[in-house]
Amino acid sequence: MSGVKRKRNVLNVEQKLEILQKLDNEESASTDAEDVLNEGNTISRYAALQSVETLLDYMGRRGFDYGDITAVRKICVSIRQEMNKEQKQRFITDFFKTVNVKRKIPSLMLYSMQM
Repeated sequence: MSGVKRKRNVLNVEQKLEILQKLDNEESASTDAEDVLNEGNTISRYAALQSVETLLDYMGRRGFDYGDITAVRKICVSIRQEMNKEQKQRFITDFFKTVNVKRKIPSLMLYSMQM
């Protein structure tokens, strides 16, 4: 399985530029962004974060209101917090899996010696 690459839900630079150019030309880029990001109606948090950061770049260049930019930044913070929480949960479950494996091995050995 090492030769198999997983498909990732991330925007590459060319796709970001296309979306930003369409936004600059006042065309609808939402369907393009959805096509890039949506697979089975779900997107990864990483892809969502990239999309929101692209929106922030666009808003900064177009001179949007500070309040609007702040609201979008709060979305970025929220996504990052969810990503961090998920990562911590993975670390905790991995830790307990390794601890349980280490505990089971000596008890199995003791059990086999008693037989």
